[in-house]
Amino acid sequence: SARPDSPGEPTLWSSTVDALAAGTDIVREGRQLRLLSGPDPAAARLILVAAGNVDSYQLDHRDESDTSAIEDPAQAWNALTVSAYTDLEEEPTDPTYDGWSPLARAGELSPHSRTSLLFAGRSWPIKPDICMEGGNVLTDGLTGFEDKHPLLSLRSTGTANDLAVTSANATSAATAQASRLAAMAMARYPAYWPETVRGLLTHAAEWTPPMRREIEHQQGKGTRLRLLRRDGWGVPTEERVLHSSQQAVTMVSQDEFVPFDGPDYRMRRFRLHPLPWPRDALDSIGDDEVRLRVTLSYFVEPSPSRRGWRRRYTYASHGLRFDLQGSLESQQEFVRRVNRDAQRDEEGASRTASTSDRWLVGPQQRHLGSLHQDEWTGTGHELAASGTLAVYPVGGWWKNNGRADRTSLPVRYGLIVSLRSRRQDIDLYTPIANQLRIPTTITAR
Repeated sequence: SARPDSPGEPTLWSSTVDALAAGTDIVREGRQLRLLSGPDPAAARLILVAAGNVDSYQLDHRDESDTSAIEDPAQAWNALTVSAYTDLEEEPTDPTYDGWSPLARAGELSPHSRTSLLFAGRSWPIKPDICMEGGNVLTDGLTGFEDKHPLLSLRSTGTANDLAVTSANATSAATAQASRLAAMAMARYPAYWPETVRGLLTHAAEWTPPMRREIEHQQGKGTRLRLLRRDGWGVPTEERVLHSSQQAVTMVSQDEFVPFDGPDYRMRRFRLHPLPWPRDALDSIGDDEVRLRVTLSYFVEPSPSRRGWRRRYTYASHGLRFDLQGSLESQQEFVRRVNRDAQRDEEGASRTASTSDRWLVGPQQRHLGSLHQDEWTGTGHELAASGTLAVYPVGGWWKNNGRADRTSLPVRYGLIVSLRSRRQDIDLYTPIANQLRIPTTITAR
């Protein structure tokens, strides 16, 4: 990775990552990219990129991370960008380090990691997407720092032979662990697209207790966006990536459609996804809290013209958005609102989503890049009356440039939705499985 000239803005390197992820063949011509083909879904790739490591260490490690911008090409829209956090805080007993202590507390961002707080807030993607263990740093409390102590690093096989054990740390080690999770998900779910696997890892991420306390104590959605640009969506685990539970059930949908139609590409098409939640079970939760997490993941094709890379609606081929039907809206009213908000989104105007006060990040903040995630929190009664999610398009260079060879192409996406309740006496999975007629495997003994 390399230090960015303009943090967050696309570069030849990051746009190449975006093109390769989308399955587009490209060649570099000076300071431009030439697209040799249209995006081929069969050639789509999941590319994981490390967020990059800080250049120096300070006692205020969070300030150092916040003022160290994520390195190029980790700002790529289609990449899964991985940062490092740490749970390692054991103090060494070696007399050489008497009086030394770990720089970060357990559950915090690793002192090695960079963030995207220096990105232009409303223009470029929220990075990192997730965090994995990357180790800690020892300090003597003054100017001394030890960034590679084995006690605060991960253990791995060495490069000299297959018997030696050595240490690994920082965002490279974190990205290796995330790649393992992605490979396991692809092996477990071979029908999932790369876009879907990227969304699944982000959807399965959870903030550590220190991260969640900081996120939830901030009332302003703009402040929450800043925290997301530091910690991403937290830490995914193998259990959450590969399994569901009775109190937290997950729906994964893969779909595609042609976003615009007509000679001037003004006729907008979109998808409505009925949520298969058991209304009786949600009503039985009543006024108790439920959490709905939604992840929308898709790949964009970067514009070949570098002149358009300073504006998100000229860099990306297209954009997709999601919204939830309000508890007091009819489906017809919901469709009208989606059409209205899609037009306002393209024009840069404010939206009027009726459920925005229930979202953790909100529609003004979450729709950056090509991976969108948010959490809706409300009562069981409210969610029982909100039965539909919409996925709809907004314009990009495909539409704005009137490219007939692109606007007729379908766009595809992975949509992941999970429902969680704190009530241990409520079985959400079984009624959903019965409603969808999910087969049950019976093992003969």
